[in-house]
Amino acid sequence: MQKEWYVVNTYSGHENKVKEKLEMRASSMGMEDYILRVVVPETVEVEVKDGVKKEKVKKMFPGYILVEMVMTDEAWYVVRNTPGVTGFIGSSGKGAKPFPLTTKEVDKILSSMGMSRLDIGNELKLEDKVKVINGPFANMYGKIKKIDMENQQLEVALDLFGQETIVELNLTDIEIV
Repeated sequence: MQKEWYVVNTYSGHENKVKEKLEMRASSMGMEDYILRVVVPETVEVEVKDGVKKEKVKKMFPGYILVEMVMTDEAWYVVRNTPGVTGFIGSSGKGAKPFPLTTKEVDKILSSMGMSRLDIGNELKLEDKVKVINGPFANMYGKIKKIDMENQQLEVALDLFGQETIVELNLTDIEIV
């Protein structure tokens, strides 16, 4: 099974507590290989009040967290039964498993937080085969030739008209095959 991102509904104002509890439960129940990352989508806003600049962390989606997980019955059970979780978005209830977010949705949310859906080094390595999902080379396959972690970019060798061509892509433009 493959890991995907899901939206989990929580009590509003309890997102960070639920994140903490879910990470602790995943660790204590040996589910780290299935429940991989828990993210509370937040942005930093700068407010000017009485001539003083203040940075304020604001929740992008109050009452919701994102969970990267491999959807198994056990992982689904652990997340659903974490205190503060009221359910998954994209599930009809009645025992139906939820639908994951699309890669475009995940990329948009995580990039606005300065994060990436892909973990360079652990997930992406040189010579890995990838599929381009955005831009003029969409639906083409290639191999990673260079990784620029600082700028979150890759150089990928694509087969164009029978010739290997190196193109520069953002991390949000590819998915691992």
